Amino acid sequence: MPIYRLLQNLPMGPEEINRITTAYERALRGIGIVDRKDPLAEMLAKKIIEIAQTGVKDPAQISDMAIKELGV
Repeated sequence: MPIYRLLQNLPMGPEEINRITTAYERALRGIGIVDRKDPLAEMLAKKIIEIAQTGVKDPAQISDMAIKELGV
């Protein structure tokens, strides 16, 4: 799964990782991606991490922002 591979090298605690993975799963469901190997899944993972690093803490908000910014 792209999100876990990307999170491996980032200095984040368990709470932050949980928020990001929750946002990622929510976003995948929201746009209907089932195949985690889909290139859009990786783009979504990167965007979610980027948004989370700006200080946004709510997984629903992170998810919604990522979907909106990717235009999907």
